Amino acid sequence: MTTTITTSPAPSPRIDWTRPVLWLFAAVLVLLILLPLSWLAVFAFTDKSRHPTLQNFVTLFSNPDFLDPLLTTAIIATTSALICCIVAAPISWLVSRTDMPGRQTIRALVTASFVTPPFLGAVAWELLAAPNSGLLNQLYRLFAGEDADALFNIYSMTGIIFVISCYTFPFVFVLVANALDTMPGELEDASAILGGNAWTTARRVTIPLALPALVAGALIAFLQAMTLFGSPAILALPAGFHTMTTKIWSLFQYPPKLELAAAAAVPLLVLTILLLQGQKALLGRRGYSVIGGKYGAPRRVELRGWRWAALGFCLLVLLNPVFLPYLALLNAAFSPNATTLVTPSTATLHNIVFVFTELSSTQLALKNTVILGTATATIGTILALVIAYVTTRKVIAGHRVLGFLATAPVAVPGIVLGVGLFLSYTRPPFVLYGTLWILLLAFLTINLPSAYQQLQAAFSTIHPELEEASRILGATRLQALRQITAPLLRTGVIATWCFIFIGVMRELSAAIVLFTSQTKVLSVLIYDLNEGGDLAAIAVLGIAMLVITFAVVLAVNRIPMSGGNAGARLRNG
Repeated sequence: MTTTITTSPAPSPRIDWTRPVLWLFAAVLVLLILLPLSWLAVFAFTDKSRHPTLQNFVTLFSNPDFLDPLLTTAIIATTSALICCIVAAPISWLVSRTDMPGRQTIRALVTASFVTPPFLGAVAWELLAAPNSGLLNQLYRLFAGEDADALFNIYSMTGIIFVISCYTFPFVFVLVANALDTMPGELEDASAILGGNAWTTARRVTIPLALPALVAGALIAFLQAMTLFGSPAILALPAGFHTMTTKIWSLFQYPPKLELAAAAAVPLLVLTILLLQGQKALLGRRGYSVIGGKYGAPRRVELRGWRWAALGFCLLVLLNPVFLPYLALLNAAFSPNATTLVTPSTATLHNIVFVFTELSSTQLALKNTVILGTATATIGTILALVIAYVTTRKVIAGHRVLGFLATAPVAVPGIVLGVGLFLSYTRPPFVLYGTLWILLLAFLTINLPSAYQQLQAAFSTIHPELEEASRILGATRLQALRQITAPLLRTGVIATWCFIFIGVMRELSAAIVLFTSQTKVLSVLIYDLNEGGDLAAIAVLGIAMLVITFAVVLAVNRIPMSGGNAGARLRNG
């Protein structure tokens, strides 16, 4: 008897596209970062004929018109960082470690100042403290007489430092408050048991443990103040002086001096990198850790009769970045004259109607901003998700390099990136200038570091065994990422998307170099309107921008916080 054995044909092996796709993402990452910096270096170290030279730097460093902005920037950044630490540190301690009433309200108000674009804050303080027309100066003259000198002059070095500090101190607050929130209470309790009073415990335990966060916050505040464009452009230029960012921007004005602009961007880039490395080295040498597993919540200091005084201090500080500017914008939006106090009898909707129906640039700027915000947030989230997956799971060789490239743009100021992108994409084969694509690349690069760090932290909370089980059942890495890991990261992914969208709404430094008449966004439109002195229209657009921003933040905070801590970090920040 003959037995016939039939076998079904073996299934064709499934093609795993994981590694090619991952290498494609790596190539995109390299293109985003290295190409603009390469062209920046080429123009900085060559003449118009592309011959190597150092003459661009000689011209700059021998010219007082360049050295003065460098010194001015250093003064503004240093002073602002000190003020931010002096203001943010006590507020952080009061919110995190005391029984002061309204602690959550104070956190929310700090978040409000955090999401307010600094250039919009500068415009609001123009309405409040312009020497002739500012509302506060008008109020002062009611008591001091019409001929009295202005009490405030926002168009000054002091005014610029004040405004920048208002919208930079939240960076210090977030870092210090988070450090105090997670600091174990046992150490302070031990100090109290050993006889230490409140001041001794603070000096020997609390302050040393929080010092690394304070130093990190100070350096971030310094970098923010050094690289801002909007606030200095709005307040410094009318005062008759430049900062580094406004000087670089001026070199793009007709006739453009591209080689000098590139050379001027190099010191700003180098200084930023050195400060970030210094921060890393400093905090690496001075780190503190707690041995043990679980620890108790910190014991809150009872302020007793000082509780309401402490709350008053916090509200007084927040008067400057939140209450007064928002009231000034609302007043300008509904007043026939932006610098006149509105009354029920004088209130008008003319400014709103003008902005949304008569101002031709509004519709285009809104459309471009929404398109760029949505596209940047979507692409940036996907890119950050894949790169975070590669670096945490160590999927391909060179994952450390990818992680470095993903965080490297934090060392590139927006104005410097704008210069590099302009030089990269105004010539074949990539002629993107004049299109939304070049702005998309800029916004992607600027927002990638924060997106990557948030998702990397979220990935660390998911055990890789879940993905390995999916792969055992026949899924590829990309399928496991899409079907298993991504749903678990839902909250972190949504928070990252919203964070990037908000970042696009706030961005001006790179956009001011790259925009054209057809690619104008809301931030650039506000800057242009300020140049024309139309403060009422700016107020309307600024309020619209804030409404959109706070709506997004509110939506994020209503999402159940599961699947990673990115959303929680956004909520605290």
